[in-house]
Amino acid sequence: MENNTQWLLKLENYIQDSMKQDMVQLQQTAVHNHTATMIEIGTNLLSQTAEQTRKLTNVEAQVIHHSTRLERQLLENSLSTNKLEKQLIIQTNDISKLNDKNSFLEKKVDEMEEQRQVERKMLRDEKEQLQALILRQTAIIGELELQLLKVSSNNTGLQRQQQELLDTVNNLIHTISVSSARESKTVMMQDTPTTFMDCAAVFKSGNTQSGVYTLTLPNTTIEVKAFCDMETEGGGWTVLQKRFDGHVDFHRTWQEYRKGFGDPSGEFWLGNEFVSRLTIQRSNHLRIQLSDWEGNSGFSQYDQFSLEGEAQNYRIHLKGFSGTAGKISSIGQPGSDFSTKDADNDKCVCKCSQLTTGGWWFDACGPSNLNGMYYQQGQNSNRFNGIKWYYWKGSGYSLKSTTMMIRPADFSGSH
Repeated sequence: MENNTQWLLKLENYIQDSMKQDMVQLQQTAVHNHTATMIEIGTNLLSQTAEQTRKLTNVEAQVIHHSTRLERQLLENSLSTNKLEKQLIIQTNDISKLNDKNSFLEKKVDEMEEQRQVERKMLRDEKEQLQALILRQTAIIGELELQLLKVSSNNTGLQRQQQELLDTVNNLIHTISVSSARESKTVMMQDTPTTFMDCAAVFKSGNTQSGVYTLTLPNTTIEVKAFCDMETEGGGWTVLQKRFDGHVDFHRTWQEYRKGFGDPSGEFWLGNEFVSRLTIQRSNHLRIQLSDWEGNSGFSQYDQFSLEGEAQNYRIHLKGFSGTAGKISSIGQPGSDFSTKDADNDKCVCKCSQLTTGGWWFDACGPSNLNGMYYQQGQNSNRFNGIKWYYWKGSGYSLKSTTMMIRPADFSGSH
């Protein structure tokens, strides 16, 4: 028992020693394991720290790179800003110069405006002076025209008395001649009259050649040289007007148109007084022949034509129209008075004869004027004062040639 107890005690001690050793080993193992774990943890931490450091280094490098780029951009922006500032300064200087120049120009404009106003005032004063002068001159011209009309009236009266006296003397001579012929029982037969009233009478006497003849009004001593057209439409035409080269001036006075002017073998006007007395005798046709510068011709013919006497300003009367150029109102309104540069009988506030030249039945400056200024070819367009026949060539075309002629309405063409 004692041995067993000893053995048990030994066993117990052994077990306790074994347990202590195991505990020590366990403790050592635990310590060893813990140390390994800590080393591993530390290693992991170092690895992580190194990784974080590396990442931080990369980030720092990126930040440094970005900062460098920003610094470079900032420098470039600073340079651009300096350049813009310089340009701004230049622009500011330019604007300042422009402002100075603008101020100078404004001052110059103001000076010019002041000068223009002064000139306008001077012109206005001159215009007022001219208007006053025109008014005075118009009044003087009016007085002169009245004096001229009085003188013309006196001359007309004297001429009328002289004509009446001549007519009376001619009538007495005719009466005495007739009485003497009856008393002497002498009968004088005459196949061909020694005087002709118009070209129709010349034609009927057997003279059928166109040319210049002497015409005499019945029971008067009024004689005129006239051109007789013995060819147109059967002949017998007494030519009142002819124009074809511009050698004769038709801007004449009342008395010149009254008596007639020019050369019957060239350009001429027969005379209003003779035509008036001739057309009072009987009804006459009026034929107007026209030609332009392009080789065209036309005519206007009136069935009845007559002129009243000088007291009625040789007023024209027309009826019936035919022809290729114009219409019945081509000459003017029926009943228009004749006007010349010194006798204004038109119905216009202006003086048509002075405005368009020549003598004519102007009415209100009207659609025609065959006695206007003669213009040569190439100069004959856009002429307000030329030889005008509106209803054939318009208002601005000046014709090449014109002929006005009359013959009795009952002319038969036989002799």
